[in-house]
Amino acid sequence: MKIKLFSAALCIALSATVLSASAQKNYTEGTLTVSMTVMGNPIEAKEYFTIDSTATTLAFGPANVKILINTKHTYFAQVVDASAFNIKKAAVYTPDEIDQALSAFPTLTFTPGTETQQISGFNCKKVVATDTKTQKTFDMWVTNDITVPAGVVPDYLAKSGGFPVKYSSFFKGRNGQMVSSEVTVTGISDQKAPKGTFGIAPDFDRISKDDMDAMSRGGQ
Repeated sequence: MKIKLFSAALCIALSATVLSASAQKNYTEGTLTVSMTVMGNPIEAKEYFTIDSTATTLAFGPANVKILINTKHTYFAQVVDASAFNIKKAAVYTPDEIDQALSAFPTLTFTPGTETQQISGFNCKKVVATDTKTQKTFDMWVTNDITVPAGVVPDYLAKSGGFPVKYSSFFKGRNGQMVSSEVTVTGISDQKAPKGTFGIAPDFDRISKDDMDAMSRGGQ
């Protein structure tokens, strides 16, 4: 009887260990490391996040770019620092400009698949996203290993069934057309953003969105 009781207790203990190891981790603040391809160029980016803000930092040649967004999508800013060329510019979008930017994103529906794959240490499942505007489809991979604040995941991917690990991101190209970028999350940590990450330093010139767009096209 003692042996049976010991065996039962051991099974319970092992089951508890397995459940603990596979428990979902909830992040309320931290850093995502992301690998992406933009216009054929591989780029590494970091996305710092809290429960109410995100700051994505990346480099385009000599320019360091920072995108600031609050989770309610009432604030959007693009900050460019190309100090080697004496360029330090920041554009804060107006409410109308934010609405226009959001409306340009695709409207997606999601069909869960049965394929699974481990990507960047995450247990992922395949999902097929369909753009209802163009009927184009995109394969993506999501995980339920972690949760993050709602605003960290792009709105158009919010109903994909999990946290997107490998997916297509969308942005306006130089000709104003919506183009896609292949994105892979390569890691996540509890690392907090450096001081000042979510703000715009006072030595940056404030310009309009149109001027920032012109500058990104090489107009300035």
